[in-house]
Amino acid sequence: MTIEASGGSGRPVWFTSSYSNGAGGECVECAFAGGGALVRDSKGAEAGVIVVGSDAWRFFVQTVKVGGVAR
Repeated sequence: MTIEASGGSGRPVWFTSSYSNGAGGECVECAFAGGGALVRDSKGAEAGVIVVGSDAWRFFVQTVKVGGVAR
């Protein structure tokens, strides 16, 4: 995975998972910025953002891909 800077506006470009149902349910939004990932609750974006370093983000994504996270 390559962490890229957000759009040219300097503002994060937020996206949701392709596994999201699109109905606005329980979902997180992510953006890439400054060599890491930003994560926020899609229902409460104003509540704050979690900043995750690129190594931790890469580890998290790989763990999820192999089914290593229990619900």
